[in-house]
Amino acid sequence: MGNPDAPDDDGKLGYLDDPTVPKGSVTPTYAAAVLRLNNERWDGVPFILRCGKALNERKAEVRIQYRDVPGDIFHGEAIRNELVLRVQPGEAIYAKVMTKTPGMSFKLEETELDLTYNTRYKNARLPDAYERLILDVFVGSQMHFVRTDELAEAWRIFTPLLHRIEGEKPSPTPYLYGSRGPKEADELLADNNFVYTGRYKWKKEDNSQL
Repeated sequence: MGNPDAPDDDGKLGYLDDPTVPKGSVTPTYAAAVLRLNNERWDGVPFILRCGKALNERKAEVRIQYRDVPGDIFHGEAIRNELVLRVQPGEAIYAKVMTKTPGMSFKLEETELDLTYNTRYKNARLPDAYERLILDVFVGSQMHFVRTDELAEAWRIFTPLLHRIEGEKPSPTPYLYGSRGPKEADELLADNNFVYTGRYKWKKEDNSQL
């Protein structure tokens, strides 16, 4: 949906308001799915996949959220620690952790253990994703390409869903331009024991909210 408070004209128009989009289009612009592995090691661990267009952030990352620590001596002040592997933009690996403030106080604050590539390797040139893949093609390397068995498994999982969408043509759930996506997606996260607070800001030069 268009956002009347968007800073640009594109954001004030919804997807269906675009003259190049067919009237009544049901093409989805956002998707969220929860997958589980049926084995002993990953029992009870949800793998949440989310992607979409016109969201509040443009990023690709893997976020691992740890469970609550049994026994809360901080009376609900603590929130969950997270390990984040950011692919783009701004390649980084960091752990978002709760730490006790120094000194005699007994309060917590959110901070990070950080490895940001542009900060740690200032003189290194980090190629774009497709730039690296084109080089792999020239040298005959498949290191950064999806393996055949992984690709086959992805199609096995999602092909029935794609066929159902194509056959039934359900209407996508609308969401506001520049938002985190539809509220139903956040409800899906909460139902699978992922806790989002939204109060943490990664203290970097670009002030990116994580």
